[in-house]
Amino acid sequence: MQVAHPPLEHPPDVAAPRGLPVIGLTLRLAAASAVIAGLSLYARGPARSPPPPAAPLTAESEKPFVPSMARPARPALAALPEGGRLRLDDPDALDPVRIEPARLNPATGLREESLSRGAFAAIEDAHLRLTLTRDAGTAPPPGLFVTLARRAADGPALAVIRTGTRGRIATKFGAVETLEATLAGPLRRICTGFVTLEAAPARIDGWLCAPLGQPPEPRAVACALDALRLEEGGDAGTAAAFRAAQGRRDPACVAARPAAMAEPAGRTGSIGARRPAATKN
Repeated sequence: MQVAHPPLEHPPDVAAPRGLPVIGLTLRLAAASAVIAGLSLYARGPARSPPPPAAPLTAESEKPFVPSMARPARPALAALPEGGRLRLDDPDALDPVRIEPARLNPATGLREESLSRGAFAAIEDAHLRLTLTRDAGTAPPPGLFVTLARRAADGPALAVIRTGTRGRIATKFGAVETLEATLAGPLRRICTGFVTLEAAPARIDGWLCAPLGQPPEPRAVACALDALRLEEGGDAGTAAAFRAAQGRRDPACVAARPAAMAEPAGRTGSIGARRPAATKN
């Protein structure tokens, strides 16, 4: 007995449904591209608006910038009233006198004039540096140590590293206070600082260093000030003080200068050496 089987159906056509996966893949790629584009826009941030237009220039905006901590300029000699010129009354000295331009002290507003003879670094020679302050009676003077420290750092770039004995000597300018001080720079030298006490309205301060690192004798400091002169001119008060001092010169200082050349040991504390006299044949 034969069993009747239902007719076999043909398998579905596999070629027809193949288009569905391709369409899905395309949609997925499109969605991924959209997500990438969105992330890129988010990373860039919000759109920047154009900068506002610049404000028009006015007279106020065109003013130059002026720093608030500008250092006060030191007036040069040409900006100061004319004054008598300082000099040392020792024309035969071998070491020339160096005169610095006058200036106004920015702290006190007073006129200061400085001169020097000899080099601080030349330890075999004497070294003198002094400063004349005009109208010094109008302001209280600082102490001698403070004065020396400021003078040392201001011009020759030195430092006062040690002080010693204080004293007082008599000069043609009256009483002078002295202070032994060790100055340091290219080398160290023991010098004597000084400041006048009775030369008003002028004040003279400075230091004297003897040769070979030895402190100068008090007589050498007095003779250094004895050789200081002021040429005529300038303010009447300072000129009168120098004229009165010239009448009190110490004859021993003038007589000691030629003797200092005769014995090298006697040069200690001298301001300069005189040229030896020419010999006749």
